[in-house]
Amino acid sequence: MRITRFGHSAVLAETSDKRILIDPGTFSSDDAFALSDLAAVIVTHQHPDHIDANRLPRLLEANPDAVLLADPQTAGMQEAGGWLENSDGKETRVGEVSVRGVGSTHAEITPQLPRVGNVGVVVSAPGEPSLFHPGDTYEYAPGGVDVLALPLSAPWAKVSETIDFLQRVSPRMMFPIHDRTISDVAYPLYWEHCTNFGGVEDARRLGQAESTEVEP
Repeated sequence: MRITRFGHSAVLAETSDKRILIDPGTFSSDDAFALSDLAAVIVTHQHPDHIDANRLPRLLEANPDAVLLADPQTAGMQEAGGWLENSDGKETRVGEVSVRGVGSTHAEITPQLPRVGNVGVVVSAPGEPSLFHPGDTYEYAPGGVDVLALPLSAPWAKVSETIDFLQRVSPRMMFPIHDRTISDVAYPLYWEHCTNFGGVEDARRLGQAESTEVEP
């Protein structure tokens, strides 16, 4: 599997024959919205840093055959038709690729704010490693995850929770997402705590526009 970041939580997962884009939001680069030949576009939840309403139509126009998948709240908010609802445990097939929903609810930011829907995804295919993108929560930790897209910093998170989540998922490899909220000078404070205490030997600090290959 080839994994490419496009800023913050936007991740492109490429198997041998499918290209799947997850969470193209307002903090993501323009390159994410210029992609073509996508088999699926997946949105974990409705917050703008995970779905950019202004640039999304251009992306969908360039990928008219892509499967569109989102949590029920987000799917219901879209003006463009064709969005499928994702949910915990639901499997959506994109060719030979399996997309399985994980969880239902966004992490609590503060009790004064209602918790919106959030459905993460495990992406897997024959002969490929499995990739878990949780969206915005540490609550759900599925088993059998090879690669974890790890939310590194958020208004709803603290480092001890990040490390606990990382240990519970226990992936073979991890890379950071949800990190546009961290300044360059402070970044090592977050990343090194995770690499020192998370228990994952293969930790790849991918930048905002960087790719990596993950073997089965």
